[in-house]
Amino acid sequence: MKTEISENKSERMKIVGGSIIGTNGESTEKKNIWIDNGRIANLTDPDVEVEKSPAQHVIDASECIVSRLLVDTSVRFKEPGFEYKSSLMSELFAAVAGGIGFLSCPPDTEPCLDEPGSVEILKKRAEAYGMAKIYPLGALTSGLNGSQLTEMAELSRAGCIGFSQANVPLKDTLVLFKALQYASSFDFRVWLSPIDPWLSRGAAIHSGVVSSRLGLSGVPSCAETINLMTILELAKLTGVKLHVCRISTADSVNLIKKAKSDGLNVTCDVSVHHLHLTEYDVGDFYTFSSVFPPFRTERDRTALTAGVLDGTIDCICSDHTPIKPERKNLPFGEAVPGVVGLELLLPLTLSWAEKQKITLSQAISMITFRPAKIMNLEYPEIKVGEAANLCIFNPESYWILNDTNLVSQGKNTPFYGYELKGKVKATIINGRLVYPLLN
Repeated sequence: MKTEISENKSERMKIVGGSIIGTNGESTEKKNIWIDNGRIANLTDPDVEVEKSPAQHVIDASECIVSRLLVDTSVRFKEPGFEYKSSLMSELFAAVAGGIGFLSCPPDTEPCLDEPGSVEILKKRAEAYGMAKIYPLGALTSGLNGSQLTEMAELSRAGCIGFSQANVPLKDTLVLFKALQYASSFDFRVWLSPIDPWLSRGAAIHSGVVSSRLGLSGVPSCAETINLMTILELAKLTGVKLHVCRISTADSVNLIKKAKSDGLNVTCDVSVHHLHLTEYDVGDFYTFSSVFPPFRTERDRTALTAGVLDGTIDCICSDHTPIKPERKNLPFGEAVPGVVGLELLLPLTLSWAEKQKITLSQAISMITFRPAKIMNLEYPEIKVGEAANLCIFNPESYWILNDTNLVSQGKNTPFYGYELKGKVKATIINGRLVYPLLN
């Protein structure tokens, strides 16, 4: 998909002393970056000056990394806020505050993305703000009701990059089979969250020692793997391009690994919070740790980490889901599941990478070009002539998360009080400084 320069006025800008991460996140090189007319005009060594018209903005990027914009495969906008438009604006700003410039939106918006008009309205509203760019997923079935297929071809023409049921289980296997056949005939990618609707009914926590201690109904691991096996078998039969969303169990990692070795065209992601937390982080009915899928065991968390490191899991996402306080401040079984993560994707990924002793370049690849490949983006490199889409961050900046240093309207995160590593200094989209905003 072509990256176009926004019609909004861009600034002449100079970024001084930053270390640029290479095309595939393989290495870093210290360069000064000159930006003009929305594109990278020149790259020079730090001690080499070039004759240019005066820069309107000079950004000191010493001790910082300059990377391509981050990419997120799961961001929701439907809550909080009583007005859809204001919620969209605030969460798009939260995205750029987290260095994210490209994101995929599941179809469970309000209204649902099951008609071309809804998709076009969402895209136009997002484009009007000139911040992060949305690549929506269309609904696989009308109203996500699991019975009637949507007009996928029309939704694709309206701008959908794939089709999904979001977190709504598709109960009828025949409908799923026909949907995958339809998508395969047009070479559309289908994004599915594996969950058995019956084994997971009425539960919001992993079925294990914590659910037993709290007296809560639990979701067994097999609720995910049983449905995943069905999805993979149908994908094999239809030849569809499949993306599995947010796996959470060790058995799911093994199933995806085998499917890839068998030649299935399948990718998958994991939420960054599942790489950090387990069922024990539910504590005593802590609803900020109510998520979909639920946090699992330490064995599962370790397997997810191994899956990311060996390439079984293709990328890491935020699974950003802002929830109103009144819908979280309920008994655990009644609270709406979900956590915010746009501004936490980078620091949580870096903190996780430090614990795993993997390089900064490896960590950044998991939230940049790897998800960009899944979303089929034309993803501009940091080189002369390309669109200036850049994230500048200090990887050694440590900070404590509290409820005052999140831009998102949603404040539902279990990471309050955590010391996080990595802070975005600036986000540039098409040559415009969109974060921080200038006075």
